[in-house]
Amino acid sequence: MADWSDQDKPREKFVQQGSSFLSDAELIAILLRTGSETENAVELSKRILAKYGNSLNSLAEATLNDLRKIRGIGMVKAVTMMAAIELGRRLRAEVVEQGRSVNSSYDIVELIQPKIAHLKHEEFWAVFLNQASKILKISQISKGGLTATVVDVRMIMQEALMLETTGIILCHNHPSGSVRPSSQDKALTKQIESAASLLNIRVVDHIIVSGNSYYSFLDEGML
Repeated sequence: MADWSDQDKPREKFVQQGSSFLSDAELIAILLRTGSETENAVELSKRILAKYGNSLNSLAEATLNDLRKIRGIGMVKAVTMMAAIELGRRLRAEVVEQGRSVNSSYDIVELIQPKIAHLKHEEFWAVFLNQASKILKISQISKGGLTATVVDVRMIMQEALMLETTGIILCHNHPSGSVRPSSQDKALTKQIESAASLLNIRVVDHIIVSGNSYYSFLDEGML
């Protein structure tokens, strides 16, 4: 890009006009810094986006190995892109969590999707609420494999008692892509619901996420 005018170079454009004036490809080009032997950084970025349907959400699901298979992307470029994507997820989760009251299933989806929806393994989380439906804490309960994770109900109840919570929202992901609850998901929900009721704590919802999709037990009339 050395022979480009400053007006067209992504970094200079960023400085002169601001980030909002840059396309997705130009922003990615800034991360990549250089292109390949046959294309500049913007052209390489456009090819990467095209591979994922010009969708940043689809690109965010790529693994390190997926990115490294793209011609012109080595380890440094792949790690840089993955780090930027992860920072974006953490920023979204942090902003959404601050002072959040839970009024609908989507309030929790906004919180939990950036954390676990794109993982290749299964994780189980719990959101603890006070009487006013404000979030007290969001905790990872367990981390498992491709198809399941072991959940210790006692661990959830112990934390709920320590926080003096009155409501719990259960959350986990399905790496398979389907958000329909399995028979094990339904049985676990009933088990936790029974344990919580003995402590006068309500299981408000159980939300399953995968990619950009989600399933709410509450919305579907299962709680």
